[in-house]
Amino acid sequence: VRGLFANDNQYQAQVAVRQSDLSRAQDDLRRRMTVAKTGAVSQEEISHARDAVKSAQAALDAAGQQLASNRALTANTTIPNHPNVQAAAAKVRDAYLANARNTLPAPVTGYVAKRSVQVGQRVSPGTPLMAIVPLNAVWVDANFKEVQLKHMRIGQPVKLTADVYGSSLAFHGKVVGFSAGTGSAFSLLPAQNATGNWIKVVQRLPVRIALDPQELEKHPLRIGLSMQADVNIKSDNGGELGNAPNTVYQTSVFDKYGDEADAEIARIIAKNAGTGAAPKANAQPATAASN
Repeated sequence: VRGLFANDNQYQAQVAVRQSDLSRAQDDLRRRMTVAKTGAVSQEEISHARDAVKSAQAALDAAGQQLASNRALTANTTIPNHPNVQAAAAKVRDAYLANARNTLPAPVTGYVAKRSVQVGQRVSPGTPLMAIVPLNAVWVDANFKEVQLKHMRIGQPVKLTADVYGSSLAFHGKVVGFSAGTGSAFSLLPAQNATGNWIKVVQRLPVRIALDPQELEKHPLRIGLSMQADVNIKSDNGGELGNAPNTVYQTSVFDKYGDEADAEIARIIAKNAGTGAAPKANAQPATAASN
């Protein structure tokens, strides 16, 4: 592409040369026509002068066509936004991302709980590789009996003990929400109580309890452990239905690859275009993980 822009100046210079040749040939023909009546110039010389004018005109037309053809490839464009450069940049970007994504960063900070991939195994996009659990953000689902929920509210403090640490170590948290249904209501085959033969069974409702992060850091808990929860129901100022949106895990670890690819493309274009150093990229360093 840089050659196209360089050829534009070259073809323009050729047009100027051909224009000069045509002017000189026309002047020669004009001088010979002036003295032709005196017989000082033969008709053969005049014929050769006319042929020289025609040849110079044809050469000028050819040079003009070359200039117009080359300008059609570079009109209203620069080297960075030329279609050929943009097409090549897209290929470089795809190759850069494919190479960069050979390393898969974890979207969250946590611990590997279940790994299904092995060394040397070929995987396709969308294949689960491992489960990563952020142990600093675990919660407790306490299954309380329905008769225990009358005075239970969101925001009430909770004291918990885990069997793994024993009753001497207490965790503290608070109620953050209630499930919309009992465990049996969402089972694969829910109970059918429409018949007359029905025995009442006390139902249990999952109650979501958030734990103190500092206590979790000192005494980490694993998923699936058994815990005993005691809710302090003295304060009933909280609501029975949660109105806070659920936490959605988001990460920016993959965003830097696109910025790095764009910066590399800009550097290559600047280097090959002869414009000096590449412009600085606006990429911001991404953190290792974002919860």
